[in-house]
Amino acid sequence: MEVQIEDSVLVREYISGNEKALEALVNRHNQRISSFIYSKVLNRDITEDIFQDTFIKVINTLKKGSYSEEGKFLPWVMRIAHNLIIDHFRKNKRMPMFEGNDDFNIFSVISDDKLNAEKLIIKEQIDSDLRVLVDELPEDQREVLLMRIYKDMSFKEISENTGVSINTALGRMRYALINLRKIIEKNNIVLTS
Repeated sequence: MEVQIEDSVLVREYISGNEKALEALVNRHNQRISSFIYSKVLNRDITEDIFQDTFIKVINTLKKGSYSEEGKFLPWVMRIAHNLIIDHFRKNKRMPMFEGNDDFNIFSVISDDKLNAEKLIIKEQIDSDLRVLVDELPEDQREVLLMRIYKDMSFKEISENTGVSINTALGRMRYALINLRKIIEKNNIVLTS
């Protein structure tokens, strides 16, 4: 059985001049990072652009030697992607469609300007952590959760889009939230500052 090389080892190898190590990292995390970006921008071309910009930043940071080993590689890359998504919305002066839903404000990409920098960083980190956790849910539960929270769809719309009854969609949402809570507890993640 092939032993998977740790991200940190691949990062060190890339810094030492092994270009193949970066390729391995990109291939390993491509799906996770692309899905994360797409869930925010809901556009394939923009997702591709932001994905490429993310790895340009990753390469520049690694080559400059300013990457710190304190954090794990994937959450660090996710934070870079998240910041580029925020830049994208600022540049386009266009709020994402899931903004303004007070119930799920924690998931919004653009922050209230009145938030100070420290609170903004905490809010962004919570958003990024939660998105990674949502990816651990079973596919049918994740689909309903993303439609409800990120796309702000009604259960009737979710039912029509997924081909299941409204009751099934509600049930999946309920189980998604229960499982999300279990995943949060399992990972010992504190969602308040």
